[in-house]
Amino acid sequence: MEIRLKPETESRLNELASKSGRPADELVEDAMAAYLTEVAELRSILDSRFDDIKNGRVQPIDGEAFFEDLRRREGEFAKRRSPK
Repeated sequence: MEIRLKPETESRLNELASKSGRPADELVEDAMAAYLTEVAELRSILDSRFDDIKNGRVQPIDGEAFFEDLRRREGEFAKRRSPK
């Protein structure tokens, strides 16, 4: 498989390879393996959360209502913290 990188990314990779004493292809392999593991774990978590909502174990909240409440609480907190 061939991977094309932006010149800046390739330069950073080669610099890291030089400093670490490891070949660039090993660094890319390790990074991709870690990334794919993380994506699979996240996918599993999201699937579980969607199953919880679908089965009624948790109730979704309205995003707009949540952020409005968050903004309100931040404003109240800022008022309490401001010097009088």
